[in-house]
Amino acid sequence: MVNQTFDAIVVGAGPSGNAAAYTMAKNGLNVLQIERGEYAGSKNVQGAILYADALEKIIPDFREDAPLERHVIEQRMWTMDDRSHTGMHYRSEDFNEEKPNRYTILRAQFDKWFSSKVKEAGATVLCETTVTELVKDLEDKVIGVRTDRGGAPIMANVVILAEGVNGLVGERSGLRPVVSADSVALAVKEMHFLSRETIEARFNLSGNEGVVIEAMGTITKGMTGTGFLYTNEESISVGIGCIVSDFAQSDVTPYALLEAFKNHPSIKPLLAGSECKEYAAHLIPEGGYKAIPQLVGDGWIVVGDAGQFVNAVHREGSNLAMTTGRIAGETVTWLHRLREEASKANLAEYEKRLATTFVIKDLKKYRGIPALLHNNKQNFFGLYPRLISQAMQTWFRVDGIDKVSKEKEIFRSFRSTRTLFGMIGDAFRLVRAWR
Repeated sequence: MVNQTFDAIVVGAGPSGNAAAYTMAKNGLNVLQIERGEYAGSKNVQGAILYADALEKIIPDFREDAPLERHVIEQRMWTMDDRSHTGMHYRSEDFNEEKPNRYTILRAQFDKWFSSKVKEAGATVLCETTVTELVKDLEDKVIGVRTDRGGAPIMANVVILAEGVNGLVGERSGLRPVVSADSVALAVKEMHFLSRETIEARFNLSGNEGVVIEAMGTITKGMTGTGFLYTNEESISVGIGCIVSDFAQSDVTPYALLEAFKNHPSIKPLLAGSECKEYAAHLIPEGGYKAIPQLVGDGWIVVGDAGQFVNAVHREGSNLAMTTGRIAGETVTWLHRLREEASKANLAEYEKRLATTFVIKDLKKYRGIPALLHNNKQNFFGLYPRLISQAMQTWFRVDGIDKVSKEKEIFRSFRSTRTLFGMIGDAFRLVRAWR
């Protein structure tokens, strides 16, 4: 292998890297995938959401043997203050379809399964190996990689960087800037184990049905972030994350934030009697469209989290990762068949194809949201959740006070803490950032 030249090298074996490697290998390219973990997924213990459409475009029959937990039939969205939550949820029997739309998964198991498909497609997967640097020719084109195994560099026509949000290979090689602390979140998660019967009774489920809860409000202690809870077959994934720059300015630790979230009156009963066996922390790109780095250059492409491809508004990540990986793989395959070199001009086809997908369209639509939330976090993650809770409590208490008086009281509480012009301004900025 040391002296062999590959058609492509993929750095990383997460969803984006596996999608890229599988796509190219399936089309007959000679692919090497390098993963620093003991095996793909070995660094992941947390639960996550799998969006079926993105994977179906890569492996149409994935449902036959993929390690899926529960298919999601209900989505709950909560705005929380310290003692309550105001929520909306959508549940439909339509999601109990023959080919469900969303699943909860355990990343360690899923990534390992996906990697096995990459190997079956014909790619060479090299684990427990770290790429230390990219190799360039005299014209500054990437032509291979060096690893911590030493020896001669491994050569390739193109290198796909699927190394995650804090990708050091791209940074050390000068292909991308150091990720800004205000464009990445630190999330902490735990896995709480319960019997299948308890989970189904507690969340009103049957069979492999599942529920997803996403929450925001005072639970992040004035920082920009969200909490979540997913049901798996015999466990619950619970976690919370905030922007790294906010953590740096706060005296709240990620672990303390998670403990407070788990003990919130709306969350604690859902975890009652469970046994926590796993804890993990990881970085999530949250910068959105404006934080996307340069994606292609002479001999290289960036995919997945390394390209800031996460839709923070809808909490979507794996589908963007797999889609960018697939399109990168298809682009390289296209150039290979045309016998064209992997120049920056030719690899720009990746960006052109990506621009027509939901990935770029959605990120562009919400491009103003990250800055809006970060610059107004006291209102969106503190003031408004408290006002909403207070309004709900006033409205739903039956205490002999007429409803007209209650309406006036609710309106006064909003105006006394946030002026009418302030609320109109916040609404205008939100609508503007949403478009």
